Amino acid sequence: MTGARPALSRRLRLFGAAMTIGVASALATAPAFARGPDGIADIAEKVIDAVVNISTSQTVEAKGGGDRGVTPQVPPGSPFEEFFDDFFKNRRGGGGGKESNREFQPRKTNSLGSGFIVDTSGVVVTNNHVIADADEINVIMNDGTKIKAELVGVDKKTDLAVLKFKPVKPLTAVKFGDSDKLRLGEWVIAIGNPFSLGGSVTAGIVSAKNRDISQGPYDSYIQTDASINRGNSGGPLFNLEGEVVGVNTLIISPTGGSIGLGFAVPSKTVVGVVDQLRQFGELRRGWLGVRIQQVTDEIAESLNIKPARGALVAGVDDKGPAKPAGIEPGDVVVKFDGRDIKDPKDLSRVVADTTVGKDVDVVVIRKGNEETKKVKLGRLEETDKVKEAALKPKEDPAEKPVTQKALGLDLAVLSKDLRTKYKIKESVKGVIITGVDNGSDAAEKRLSAGDVIVEVAQEAVANAGDIKKRVEQLKKDGKKSVLLLVANGEGELRFVALGVQ
Repeated sequence: MTGARPALSRRLRLFGAAMTIGVASALATAPAFARGPDGIADIAEKVIDAVVNISTSQTVEAKGGGDRGVTPQVPPGSPFEEFFDDFFKNRRGGGGGKESNREFQPRKTNSLGSGFIVDTSGVVVTNNHVIADADEINVIMNDGTKIKAELVGVDKKTDLAVLKFKPVKPLTAVKFGDSDKLRLGEWVIAIGNPFSLGGSVTAGIVSAKNRDISQGPYDSYIQTDASINRGNSGGPLFNLEGEVVGVNTLIISPTGGSIGLGFAVPSKTVVGVVDQLRQFGELRRGWLGVRIQQVTDEIAESLNIKPARGALVAGVDDKGPAKPAGIEPGDVVVKFDGRDIKDPKDLSRVVADTTVGKDVDVVVIRKGNEETKKVKLGRLEETDKVKEAALKPKEDPAEKPVTQKALGLDLAVLSKDLRTKYKIKESVKGVIITGVDNGSDAAEKRLSAGDVIVEVAQEAVANAGDIKKRVEQLKKDGKKSVLLLVANGEGELRFVALGVQ
């Protein structure tokens, strides 16, 4: 072997377009199911003609041999993956012989996935990763008819895509159902193109709803144990009414085959995305203009919120809709446009799904009291560039300033020299941290030298003495934790709760 390989059991597999024809060969044994409802056969017969295979081709350029050669693309987890890795890596390092200098010519790779027809005019829904980077896309009907398709639009954040093709005969289309009405344990049916075996039908139950598996900002997957394998990506998940309640997208597997952990994008999300892609060719998501974080038990105790819930506003964009509406850092959003907000993910999803320009009521908790703010929602500008927080130097200043201790922190007045040393913007005000005690609560919460404490218990501080006084008062009041508003050098804010006992 050429080196340590990540454990396959820890991989989350995108399994549709990644499947290269002729490479996958072994099917994992499917979980044993009890006999399902009698109506499954009738439903499958009714909708099977609306389920299509998606065939894509892509030209892969390859330059001269030696270390510049490329390794053939094989799906992750394929029985051939390790063989190709070892063979071609060794080949490229093969000492400059004839094989290592061989020229690789550009070639085409073919992939297969699934999709389904939602409009008899020839509109198809599938996964973005099924058709990503494709030079040519074809829709293959259940009877084998192959028709060239064009891309209408994609949404990478939900991994959805819409295609359009010209029908050569009348089509069968399927309707969306309400995924919110699904119950745990309810039977569902998956139809797709696993391992190039088109028109395959499997059945199982809804194992979980609103599953967040950290694949994107709007995760809310349906989890099912219906057998889903490579090539099922983009295929529909039906309820027993023959309605589409999800789009099969991901599996977790040690082998690449189904072990009963499949995930589908719920139809409630799909419908909104598909409508916008068909109308605009892109997504137009709502934007509130705040940075939010989790309300932990410690933060909830500090803010007198029981039980812990909502999304804590850590920062407000100066140009965002929240600013003129009066939303401030330290507010906890507990309701948005009439919908309860349990955590930050809830807020992200509901804001994104809300119509741009709509006037909405936002209920926040501020210093223990509920207040309602009226916000005119803006539009989220999509970008592939990720703004990263400024890195702080690890080395200590050559000459340590006068400091005081509190909460396991070395604290100092934010002088000009310290601003320069830690690259703190002039707009940042507060007390700078110059050191953190190992093993302290502050260290566990990842506070570090160069962070600036802006507020303590929602009151501004200017020196270490202010912080110590606030902490002592909180102890007298019987508080178990203190809430700090902390800024980095760029002025980005976050809340941190530290124990005071």
